[in-house]
Amino acid sequence: MKVTTTTLEMLEAPASPARALPDDVRLDRTADVSPEFARFLYGLVGGPWHWTDRLGWTRQQWIDDLSIPGTEFWILSGAGQPLGYVHLCPSPSDHGTSVEIRYFGLAPQAIGRGLGGRLLEHGVRAAWTLPERFGLEPTTRVWVHTCTLDGPAALANYQARGLVVCGVEEAEQHVAREPLGAWASTGGPG
Repeated sequence: MKVTTTTLEMLEAPASPARALPDDVRLDRTADVSPEFARFLYGLVGGPWHWTDRLGWTRQQWIDDLSIPGTEFWILSGAGQPLGYVHLCPSPSDHGTSVEIRYFGLAPQAIGRGLGGRLLEHGVRAAWTLPERFGLEPTTRVWVHTCTLDGPAALANYQARGLVVCGVEEAEQHVAREPLGAWASTGGPG
């Protein structure tokens, strides 16, 4: 299958504040996510959209990825369960800190509730302030990859939050006919 990957970036912090979240949800920050929980969130959010790259990772690969200084998660929850998350990962650049929105998305039960744009707005603002929490150089770029295997609203959501396309690549990839789904992706037996 031909897969189009789009890279988007933002070079200045948004001028307006993030919209408030509904009263029945909360957003919590953590910089100390266990590999088990990170893998669970990845599978929960990505299972419906062909996110499979990390499902075969070892626990040590997860630990190594999560140990990058400044890595943090913003976890959206409601009624005692995760509804989505933003995984931010900084890296030094020549002119400051570049922050990747490594993963972002909603759990299946949260889609269609108007939460995706709001969660992303909060995630983008957190990316711009991340260096303050970790003693890093100021953020000079926030960026993300999305592809045609992600949810159908992903690209438009990123653009609506002020991220601008800065690269597009197409490549043939072996992709299962149907996504695994959240159940299989979080470790549930077939």
